[in-house]
Amino acid sequence: MKPSLSWDEQVALMVSRGLTVADESDCARFLAGSNYYRFSGYARYFQRAPHLGDDEFRSDITFEQIRAVYDADEALRIALVRPLAQVELMLRSHAARAISDEHGAYVRYLEEDFYTDVGDREPTVESCLRDIDRSRDRHILRYRHDDGKRARYSKLPVWSAVEAWSFGTLSKAIERGSHGSLADSVASSIGIAKAGFAYRVRALVYLRNRCAHHSRLWHHSIIDAGPTPNNVRGKAKRLVGQFGPRSVIDVIASLDDMTFRGGVADPLLPWLVERHDQDSDFRRGLATPEGPRDHSAGTT
Repeated sequence: MKPSLSWDEQVALMVSRGLTVADESDCARFLAGSNYYRFSGYARYFQRAPHLGDDEFRSDITFEQIRAVYDADEALRIALVRPLAQVELMLRSHAARAISDEHGAYVRYLEEDFYTDVGDREPTVESCLRDIDRSRDRHILRYRHDDGKRARYSKLPVWSAVEAWSFGTLSKAIERGSHGSLADSVASSIGIAKAGFAYRVRALVYLRNRCAHHSRLWHHSIIDAGPTPNNVRGKAKRLVGQFGPRSVIDVIASLDDMTFRGGVADPLLPWLVERHDQDSDFRRGLATPEGPRDHSAGTT
C-alpha cells in the first residue's frame, strides 16, 4: 500500500527522482489544483523506464517541460469542445430529418425492431427511452403519458426526442437504425461518404467523452477509431505530417471533414499546427501514441 503524501511531499518525491523544479511552491500549488496522479500520466514519458519500475527522470528534465505538455493537452481538450458540440447538434438534426422523412416522425423510432442490436448488449430502444425518461424539459414532458409500467411517448415527435438523447445514444441509433440504412441516410444528408460513417461518429463520441472527463489525449490510442477516408487522411497529412490510424490527430482529421462538409465550425488542425511544431513533444505524442519508453535501454 502506497502512503498518502502531502503536495509538498509529492514535489519532494519527484525531486528525489531527478526532476528539476525551479519553484517548488508553485509546483505544489499546481499539484493541488490538478492531482499528482493525473500529472504522473504525463511525467512517466519523461522517466527512464516506469513500466519496469524505474521512476527516475531522464537527465535535464524539468517540471516546466512536462507542464508545458500538460497545459497543451488541456488547451486541445478545450478547443475540441465547440466543434464536437456543433457536429453533435448537426447529427441530431439530420438524424431526426432522415427518420421523419423515411419512417415517420412518431412511434416507429421507439420500436425495438427499428434497430439491429448486437448480442446481449442493451437494446438501442432502451437507451433511447431511458434518456427520454430522464428529461425534465417541457418539450418532452408535454408528450409523456404513463401506461402503469413506464412512461410512453406515442405522440413524441422524433425531432424533440433526439434533443434528449445523449451523444452516445444518438450514435447507437444512427449506427443501428432501420437495419443500417439510417447511417447511410444521415451521411448522404450531410454530404459525407457513407462508408464507415457510423464508426466515425462512434470515434467522435469516444473523443468527446475523454474531453468531458479531462482525460489525457497525448500519447493516447483511440479505442473506437473510425475508418477515416483516405482522401481525408491524405489532406490532413499534407498539413500536419504523418500520423497513426488510431491517433487523436486521425480523429480530429475526421472531425474537421465533418465540420467542413456540414459548415458548422472551423477546422481544428490548422490551429494545432500553428501552435505546435511537428517535432515538438506534444505533436509527436498526438500523432504517434505509444507507451512509456525504456530510455535506459533505448527500446520501446
